Amino acid sequence: MLRREDTLIVDGYNMIGDWPELARLKLNKLEDARDRLLDILADYQSYAGLRVIVVFDAFRVPGIGAKYKQHRLSIVYTREKESADECIERLVGELKSVRHHLYVATSDQVEQRVTFGRGALRLSARELRLAVEESGREIARAIRREPPPKRNPLGGVLSGDVQRVLEQWRRGRRDTEGPDGEE
Repeated sequence: MLRREDTLIVDGYNMIGDWPELARLKLNKLEDARDRLLDILADYQSYAGLRVIVVFDAFRVPGIGAKYKQHRLSIVYTREKESADECIERLVGELKSVRHHLYVATSDQVEQRVTFGRGALRLSARELRLAVEESGREIARAIRREPPPKRNPLGGVLSGDVQRVLEQWRRGRRDTEGPDGEE
């Protein structure tokens, strides 16, 4: 049986424009907003077990585009004269499979309809942000629930006499009486 690996394709600049934290960063420096988005999505990818591809529009930038890995994320800058929407549609066509789910995160309603028509499930920027925030809360809850390690897990079960005798035996003193008064 083949392993199921879900894929999430994210319209990077769409998330930056929609998520308040990233929109504020973008006002000062777009690169900071991109880096923060990639950090957030890397954490989410690790938690959710998804393969994440982030697409950034480089429509007006001359060149052949770029693809690289960062934090195990796949990052794609589109080719010259290729919009992020066109790139996402191409990726949906290439990656669509009956063996895994394919999600596209964008708030562009036209793009949602086109990718849905091609077999991808859709998430708005808001829905992805809520999923990312919920994953952070789940991690925090799991960390808080973990009990501290016990030094002596039998300490609450055994009587004090038995604990004392076992401790003496552990230290090599076998000349003590057992808990019932026997040696």
